[in-house]
Amino acid sequence: MSLSPLPRVLRAKALCRALPSLTVSKNAALRAFHSSPDCLTDGVYKELTEMRVRTPWIEALRRKKQGGTDPDASDVERVKPDLTPKKMSDSYVRVVLPLSQDPWLLDTYANYTGQIRTGSLLMDLDALAGVVAYKHTGEGVSNVTAAVDRITIKNPIREICDLELSGQVSFATGRSSMEVTLQIAKASQEGQPVAPEDVFMTCAFTMVALDPKTKKPVNIAPLEVTTPAEKALFAQGEENYRKKKMMKSSHILAKAPDAEESALIHKMWTDSMAYRDSQNPKHQPPNVQAMSKSTIHSTQIMQPQNRNRHDFMIFGGFLLKTTFELAFTCAASFSHTRPRFLNLDPSTFEEPVPVGSVLYVSASVSYTEPDPTGGTRIQIMVRTHVRPVEHQDKERKSTGTFYYTFFSPDNISVLPQTYGGFMEWVAGRRRAQSLAATLEADQHPVLANLHTDALTE
Repeated sequence: MSLSPLPRVLRAKALCRALPSLTVSKNAALRAFHSSPDCLTDGVYKELTEMRVRTPWIEALRRKKQGGTDPDASDVERVKPDLTPKKMSDSYVRVVLPLSQDPWLLDTYANYTGQIRTGSLLMDLDALAGVVAYKHTGEGVSNVTAAVDRITIKNPIREICDLELSGQVSFATGRSSMEVTLQIAKASQEGQPVAPEDVFMTCAFTMVALDPKTKKPVNIAPLEVTTPAEKALFAQGEENYRKKKMMKSSHILAKAPDAEESALIHKMWTDSMAYRDSQNPKHQPPNVQAMSKSTIHSTQIMQPQNRNRHDFMIFGGFLLKTTFELAFTCAASFSHTRPRFLNLDPSTFEEPVPVGSVLYVSASVSYTEPDPTGGTRIQIMVRTHVRPVEHQDKERKSTGTFYYTFFSPDNISVLPQTYGGFMEWVAGRRRAQSLAATLEADQHPVLANLHTDALTE
């Protein structure tokens, strides 16, 4: 009886073991492994993984123990960033995921229904944002993800197809931060423009350039915009920056509920009091659920396989994937349906998450509203906290809060019952109103069509 071929993962591991025996340099060996079709990507395309992780974990750990310094800082050539204005096209990056051609690559992106796993695409988007940022700044700085300004589903993926991921710096004024605009679309034929109806997802990330040694912000090159399309995209970046500042002033901690919001709170409170009164004929409808019962939790230790290029911190895309999938699970548990992802509201990465720390994630329903087409929009608030694995620190450090919106075909409503719950509901309502206004005015261009020459490079 003949033996069956080795599984692809085992063959990939065999390749890794064989590489050191070859008469090639260590870096060439690593490139060969990452470019191998047998390399398991865990949902992050091999081209993006190769650009994200630069040093084997054991080597980075050994160097840190021996020298006590940050390898990322010591490896970077101490050069002053080039502040010469750059064009949007200078940072443009296009990557194609050949999902329809490679079933094993598709295997790392597929979910339990056989569709594309959105959380894996979020990982790719964050990795691509870093690639774009470094094309703009050069390697003399450390670029970190500061915020996800918005992720929106434009057209759901309805087939297994090759996906085109593209992005560019769309807003930079010469200070330390930049906006990177990204999109995922059905890959078009070589040299052909991407049709707007083939754009699946659009988003914008805020990246900040830091000095690799001091970790302080450093100035970067501003953008030089020339064409009407580029000017419109730059203006949208300016508007996003202005809205982020306005959001701080309208935060529930800074702005108390107004008269309309107070009336809605009072109505919900009187309803909840009536539902608790056994003598009151008004009973809680079966499609109304208490906010306090919607919360679910996740706890996990952060492993080096999910690190970023700075070696000792977790890749922001992994955090997006983790929070998204817990939010999806929360929406499904709350609605008893399979929800459909609509949007991620502006969310910030407050603190980095170290490798070896314990990440605590909680998700709860913060707001619901009827969808104009029927069904319900469910807003999920996901909080993340971290502390050392030794648990020496009593307080968990907040690392970010994320707001996901899903659609459920059923009619369902959340009912807050505490003061904190009512404030979360008001904050969620304000975000929903802001989202509706943003989507109505959204004129996101097809990025590839701004650089038709880039498609044939």
